[in-house]
Amino acid sequence: MHIEFRHLRTIKAIHEAGGLARAADILNITQSALSHQIKGIEDQAGVELFVRRSKPLKLSAAGLRLLRAAERILPEIDLLQEEFSGIRKGHVGRMHIAIECHACFEWLFPVLERFRKGWGEVDVDIRPGLAFDALPALLKEEVDLVVSSDPEDLPGVTFVPLFDYRPVFVASSQHPLAAKPFIEVEDFRGQTLITYPVDRARLDIFNQLLTPAKVEPAAIRQVELTAVILLLVASNRGISVLPDWVVREVKYSSDYITRPLTADPITRRLYAAVRTDDLKKPFVADLIQFAGEEARRLQSV
Repeated sequence: MHIEFRHLRTIKAIHEAGGLARAADILNITQSALSHQIKGIEDQAGVELFVRRSKPLKLSAAGLRLLRAAERILPEIDLLQEEFSGIRKGHVGRMHIAIECHACFEWLFPVLERFRKGWGEVDVDIRPGLAFDALPALLKEEVDLVVSSDPEDLPGVTFVPLFDYRPVFVASSQHPLAAKPFIEVEDFRGQTLITYPVDRARLDIFNQLLTPAKVEPAAIRQVELTAVILLLVASNRGISVLPDWVVREVKYSSDYITRPLTADPITRRLYAAVRTDDLKKPFVADLIQFAGEEARRLQSV
């Protein structure tokens, strides 16, 4: 049996109209064409779908079963067509984000709130990209955007610059290093370094300074939340290095000091990695724009 969507629409129209003439008008076909279509449906089904010589025209038991299928299936098909139309027009879609920057969660949430107000029909999700290989997942279309500070040359992927930032040394105002105008790599020897629970190769302080200089802190303490890192630093239980947008409020507190890393401060750049073809989608372009604007706002506070 080969039942088509038009057959389901025909059954539904005839049932609702109560006759061939009105149903033909609803379907915008001739009554003769409709009669021919009914015969074709019954030939496909192998049973009679209508009670002949009844007025108004009634469905048989088999016809009622086909009607129930039509009432269940057709709304789903109509909804799917609307979704596909929205996708073609760039109104709906999916934006699953992987973050390779642990501190970025706090920065990204206001971005997503602004994005939600403008693109309510886009499905948004966030996954910690540190827990899996984010860029291969992007290529496999398992995620749609990766926030990363490590661009790679990948076919079909574009790394769009979001903003530049500086990793900043943070310590208690009572710490001996507070007297220095900037922090040198050797200053980390003998210190307890408080970091996010991330592989050291992904942390700016290691990949930019400590590892190349072969300098090892006395201890490393991993902490999940930025607020707890700052609490421990204020208690003089260790030092930390955080992005400048994270410590925007610290510089107004007497409990902390912030200092540049080295005499020539380190600057890093954050990127949004997306599939190149997706850059044409309006909601992708808006999210990238919002992300850059929010970061620059935080840095100016």
